[in-house]
Amino acid sequence: MFYRKNMHMKIDHLNLPGLAAPVGFSHVTVAGPGRLVHVSGQVSKDATGRVIGVGDLAAQTEKTYANLHAALEAAGASFADVIKVVTYVVDLTSDKAALVRTVRNRFTGNGPYPASTLVGVTSLVSTDLLIEIEATAAIA
Repeated sequence: MFYRKNMHMKIDHLNLPGLAAPVGFSHVTVAGPGRLVHVSGQVSKDATGRVIGVGDLAAQTEKTYANLHAALEAAGASFADVIKVVTYVVDLTSDKAALVRTVRNRFTGNGPYPASTLVGVTSLVSTDLLIEIEATAAIA
């Protein structure tokens, strides 16, 4: 591989005022040209860092997708631009997966869908959180 010293790709790091302040990460990174947007795992927190929907997976999924929408929009992307999604759900069951898909479809429509991975986990960074979603989008 050939490396030229001054040929760095432009990378923007975006942190949104409407989302909880990130600690040790950026909410969104955008690399270009033919830009890839990488959205860090979004959770059900409001701008003050308060968890929305404690104990309620449906409410948390709704808020998490709203935060993901805001992060994509800040980078000039939409759900139509998403090429990969990874979703983490605490104590995943088939019923919980169906609930997550139902909420997702309200934000993304009924396809075509990006590549997707759904992972069951024992916990997330806070015991009040039930879902976390990260995404990658491609924009011109």
